[in-house]
Amino acid sequence: MFCPFCNHRDSRVLESRLTGEKSVRRRRQCEQCDKRFTTYERVEIVQFLVVKRSGSREPYMREKLRAGLTRAVSKTKITAEQIDDLVDSLENELASLGKREVPSTLLGEFALARLRNLDEVAYVRFACVYRQFRSIEDFIVELNTLKDTKTLLSHTEAEEATVSSA
Repeated sequence: MFCPFCNHRDSRVLESRLTGEKSVRRRRQCEQCDKRFTTYERVEIVQFLVVKRSGSREPYMREKLRAGLTRAVSKTKITAEQIDDLVDSLENELASLGKREVPSTLLGEFALARLRNLDEVAYVRFACVYRQFRSIEDFIVELNTLKDTKTLLSHTEAEEATVSSA
């Protein structure tokens, strides 16, 4: 592993730990300059193509999805590790489909579903870009949908609690 500080080729692993479903975090120290840095290893998911709305195809890029999610969660309490876990979960679901091509709409809906459970503000930010809001009415419709879903879930949870206590 090349040192990011001096580009020396050799480093020593000081610590390894599992960080997610399929990733390992390694703390390393350069043999040359003694500076420490962190690397992550993850199982490479079978690559697939994303079919854009225009019909064009491009290779799936984890970092592109991660960057979009990072913008959506900026100035929230969501951590980088939570974003990585979200992307890992999304990739695992996509891999389980076993398809070589995935519509960008499916990718976006999977991301939105996970963001809805993580942070409502991040959900709306991501939806704004993904669903290409053009007016304040688009925001209002999305907010009402989110509110209705939340209300429905709270009623369902209350009903389940009543049934289980009876």
